[in-house]
Amino acid sequence: MRPEPTVIYLDSSIVLAHVFLESRTPPEALWQQDLVSSRLLVYEVWNRIHARGLKFGHDAVRALVARIYLLELDAARLARALEPFPVAVRTLDSLHLATIEHVRRNQPDVELASFDQRMIAAARALGIPLYLS
Repeated sequence: MRPEPTVIYLDSSIVLAHVFLESRTPPEALWQQDLVSSRLLVYEVWNRIHARGLKFGHDAVRALVARIYLLELDAARLARALEPFPVAVRTLDSLHLATIEHVRRNQPDVELASFDQRMIAAARALGIPLYLS
């Protein structure tokens, strides 16, 4: 059994899979870990909730998001997102990747939790360990 990472960086695919009770969801143990993400995650999650017209469960979503330590998109992270990545990435992914790189400078054993295959490929290219694989 491998030791749990100190910090897990979440992207929105994990939170949305949990909220929408998709067939592929993260293990329940994930929610007991130290979780971190970019504040961008909040906007991504609520955008999808509103797009699907979800009228119930808002308190549960707020409680779930409140468990995640959210990092602001400051000038340094925004500047990093403007630089090239080893693989082509989408705009929002570049912001998440810039944020996780920032976290890794202070917390090298952070792992990414994502179901998004493009995000996973970018993380692998950057040498970012994956929580789910």
